[in-house]
Amino acid sequence: MLEPSIDQLQTKINSKYTLVTLSARRARQIQDKKILQLEHPKSAKNVGIALEEIQAEKLTYIATDVKERQ
Repeated sequence: MLEPSIDQLQTKINSKYTLVTLSARRARQIQDKKILQLEHPKSAKNVGIALEEIQAEKLTYIATDVKERQ
């Protein structure tokens, strides 16, 4: 079973797409740099650690308006 659950994670980030993108980017960063924001993560895998960081509110994002970029 996925821990933290998708329901818990969506209280922090309401878009599943953003959640997947953010956790994948952070997992790659963890793999490359080996720097964690949690002292004792439960997960052994980088994506799980990234999801735990989101749940613990150690990892967030700033929403931007796409129209501004064009």
